[in-house]
Amino acid sequence: MSTPPASPSRPPVVSAGMVLVDRLTPPIPRMPRAGELIAVDQLYLNVGGGAANTSMALGRLNVPVSVSARIGDDAFGRFIVETLEAGGVGVGDVTVDRERETSQTLIVNVQGEDRRFIHTLGANRGYVAADMDAALATPPKVLHIGYFLILPQLDGTELAQRFDRVRAAGGHTILDVVTPGEGDYIEPLRKVLPSTDVFVPNTDEAALILGETDPVRQARAFRDMGARRVVVTMGDRGLVSLSDENEVRIGSFPVTFVDGTGGGDAFNAGYIVGLLEGKSELECLTLASAVGASCVRKVGATPGVFRRDELDDFLARHSVPIERLA
Repeated sequence: MSTPPASPSRPPVVSAGMVLVDRLTPPIPRMPRAGELIAVDQLYLNVGGGAANTSMALGRLNVPVSVSARIGDDAFGRFIVETLEAGGVGVGDVTVDRERETSQTLIVNVQGEDRRFIHTLGANRGYVAADMDAALATPPKVLHIGYFLILPQLDGTELAQRFDRVRAAGGHTILDVVTPGEGDYIEPLRKVLPSTDVFVPNTDEAALILGETDPVRQARAFRDMGARRVVVTMGDRGLVSLSDENEVRIGSFPVTFVDGTGGGDAFNAGYIVGLLEGKSELECLTLASAVGASCVRKVGATPGVFRRDELDDFLARHSVPIERLA
């Protein structure tokens, strides 16, 4: 493996974890039958994965950010680096894994249905907590982890140590997850949630982890494991957020849905913007909800995400319902 030299100046945000190449279809009327060809006007090739998606969204919001991740020594890896750089994202902490190929996901969008995924882990299979150490040499204001639990070598105890380092320096930690089917996810989370400032699962992931489908009870269970704030997102049904200061249910902003890819990652980017700007918890949630909603307006994880002036204009014209739970 080899790592490009890090920049002498560090951005305020490090987004670490999964990067990959997404191959996406536009919404098709139905899944093709065996042997059938369905023609579309365009197929899409984008960067994807939680670390890349959140970073690209932050770039559109004018927030300096660096990615810590692994790619393969191949054309797709170079595509990821070039795309991140074009999006204003730092790539000095991206490691080239010469033993594995770049990760890829095939995403099939069918009108009126949830997305279908076919995925290969590739170089993400080797990502470990020590991979982010160069990026944390100067502790960032925010350390975001994209897709914990799907990265088989990212150990919860070792990740908690990095989280503690950032928090000791006055920074914030944000943990996002992906649950690849049935598994024992409780123990890894017990190790890292006490060091987590904001935990952001969606309700389907939380149900798979906990065996509990109610989003309020899901959030309370994760709070009991030690997370300071828990935000359970529910797509167009909004979110539930619990902390010492607030227990709320927040609705969703009205947008035209095209593709849900990256909506949660864009939500995280919006939340990070709120943290960097010292906004209140409810302001962070509102801002994050708006950025997440903007993402689903176009195919892919980045093209629909608001620029900063668009975000400010949208928030000036729209509000979102907030219901206090306690």
